[in-house]
Amino acid sequence: MDFDEQEEKDGIRFSWNTWPSSRIEATRTVVPISALYTPLKSRDDLPAVMYEPVTCKPPCRAILNPYCQLDIRAKLWICPFCLQRNAFPPHYKDLTANNLPPELLPKYSTIEYTLSRPAQVPPIFLFVVDTCLDADDLKALRDVLVISLSLIPPHALVGLITYGTMAQVHELGYSECPKSYVFRGSKEYAPKQIQDMLGLNPSNRPVPRPGQPMPASTFGASRFLMPVQQCEFQLTSILEQLQRDSWSVANDKRPLRCTGVALSVAVGMLETTFPNTGARIMLFAGGPATEGPGMVVGPELKEAIRSHHDIERDTVKHYKRALKCYDGLAKRASANGHAIDIYAGCLDQIGLLEMKSLCNATNGFMILADSFAMAIFKQSFLRTFATDSNGHLKMGFNATFDVQTTKELKISGVIGHVISANKKGPCVGETEIGIGQTSAWKVCSLTDKTSLAVYFEVVTPAGQPPSNSRGLVQFVTHYQHPSGVYRLRVTTVARNFAEGGAPTIAAQFDQEAAAVLMSRIAVFKAEIDDSPDVLRWLDRMLIRLCQKFADYRKEDQTSFRLASNFSIYPQFMFHLRRSQFLQVFNNSPDETAFYRHILNAEDVNNSLIMIQPTLMSYTFDVPPQPVLLDSVSIKPDVILLLDTFFHILIFHGETVAQWRKAGYQDQEGYENFAELLTAPIADAQELLLDRNPIPRYIVCDSGGSQARFLLSKLNPSTTHVSGGSYGAGGAGQAIFTDDVSLQVFMEHLKRLAVGPSTS
Repeated sequence: MDFDEQEEKDGIRFSWNTWPSSRIEATRTVVPISALYTPLKSRDDLPAVMYEPVTCKPPCRAILNPYCQLDIRAKLWICPFCLQRNAFPPHYKDLTANNLPPELLPKYSTIEYTLSRPAQVPPIFLFVVDTCLDADDLKALRDVLVISLSLIPPHALVGLITYGTMAQVHELGYSECPKSYVFRGSKEYAPKQIQDMLGLNPSNRPVPRPGQPMPASTFGASRFLMPVQQCEFQLTSILEQLQRDSWSVANDKRPLRCTGVALSVAVGMLETTFPNTGARIMLFAGGPATEGPGMVVGPELKEAIRSHHDIERDTVKHYKRALKCYDGLAKRASANGHAIDIYAGCLDQIGLLEMKSLCNATNGFMILADSFAMAIFKQSFLRTFATDSNGHLKMGFNATFDVQTTKELKISGVIGHVISANKKGPCVGETEIGIGQTSAWKVCSLTDKTSLAVYFEVVTPAGQPPSNSRGLVQFVTHYQHPSGVYRLRVTTVARNFAEGGAPTIAAQFDQEAAAVLMSRIAVFKAEIDDSPDVLRWLDRMLIRLCQKFADYRKEDQTSFRLASNFSIYPQFMFHLRRSQFLQVFNNSPDETAFYRHILNAEDVNNSLIMIQPTLMSYTFDVPPQPVLLDSVSIKPDVILLLDTFFHILIFHGETVAQWRKAGYQDQEGYENFAELLTAPIADAQELLLDRNPIPRYIVCDSGGSQARFLLSKLNPSTTHVSGGSYGAGGAGQAIFTDDVSLQVFMEHLKRLAVGPSTS
């Protein structure tokens, strides 16, 4: 089975598909055994299993799977993880070799159970809306929020907090006139104060049933959070009458925005009334917090918002306090399973860097747009409410993610938008990669695209053969489904341990998955270490990998060869080193936080597009074809389509642009030119179909200012200092850069790999 097929079947890609059999052999493979797993990957052929899973005895609790040994006559099964014998429950009495339940069939290595215990509370959506916007922006935001009410399931609970100089919690259960509770924007409120001021006493809160209207009530959270079907009219009229913040703003000042207070009221309200249930706090911010806790920049316009340079020099006066404020809120929200989404609609920064833990700890959505009137915001926001074929939202709430391994393997950690569930056990390894020291994690929100990187270590001592010829890993995801039930998705996979050492291991290397898994480690390190240290680490790892797996004669550069399943890996590393994930120059701190957030959430294919964008070339008489991400691909008579995941760019070569400006496409006899102009547009539309956030769409010409988006991504094989170039005799556009080209990078790599050992 090839790697893509495995991904389709189980939503999983491993860096190595044959595993080293000892600890020492595993350290020599350089790239750790690791997997990128998409827990809720869409599958049409998953059977709806309406019973509880059969589990092994405590403390193991592994779930029955196709790799269990069966004793059908004795009605027993042997757990492959702890080797205990377990009796089948009574309702499995009809079990025979030809009549097996789906969880024992090899084709259902991934299976989803619908559990009998319903969720106590339907999903909750709490809007936190900035009102310090200009009139057009506020109107656009109000309109899109009203549309979203029709996309939220009717039994889901919804609430509204608006903020500017003050934060207001709107009482939806009061229909006589608009009524809200006001919190001072400059004051820090303890959770207990918020609870008392809103009259939220947990002892008398009503418990709504999914699909049933909530009892009319004059106390507790039901005044602020009501089922959509009951309060849609009331909430729509509040949103339609929403006015700009009434405090006047002087020309030399920023509006006073108490983002921190509004969020702490939202978190405090949910944690006291609906702890441990599926909820989303959706923040719509049109500028930075300038007031109260969580303040990112002062209200004076002459105080510029911080840059990467300021943060490096430690000269930002609000930075550490803001970070502490938002980290504290993220911790409280994630402990209760509540996700926080940030939708930024602002040309300038809003403080995403300080607020990033809100999304990173809870797996909330992070969307960046220049204003709320832009299509990027509207479409990305509405796309989060996408539904499956049964009309249910494509999201899971308040999930836990457990990993179990056979005894030759241990878990080093997870890199993704999760927090540790502090579950200790025999599967937990000593080496820590990402969020480690646990075998379970909490994921507050899941979509069918959410992908988690899981890292393992081999613990079998050298010289001792592994007790099994293959190792097993079981991933168990327990989550609240939007339909009001709990579900359990179980994926159990096995891989062989290598018998013949390095050659068998090398043949099963998945360079695409490995590049993505290593890029997650690099980005994780970049959050803690300086950029040059991370780049040195990446280079060291690449050199060691080539020394181990390339064919070469010592100190002979020309003899260096990489097998086909390793050959593109150095190229991925070259582009990763130059990417916006590790190079902060030319990006604001907010953009860096945004790019890194998205990379840590996406699957292998999408992550690869971010690391090494795809480039298609369109020209006369030849079908569109992928071309090198290189300056030699720029030619006067071609159109290029660049996909960086964040941008989709159509670039017209010099001649094509001149003809288009001359209007040839509208003249008779030039139909093929008209077709050439429309082909990349149609392909670009297809790329936009299911992507979230929606990429920025750019159409530009050779020499235009927007062409910089293309030039910054290309390998500079032709620069202002190179006379000629490989294979093109100096064709292609010269790129003004001091960056080394891929060719120079590969020469250095070969020299270091074949030279006297440096590792």
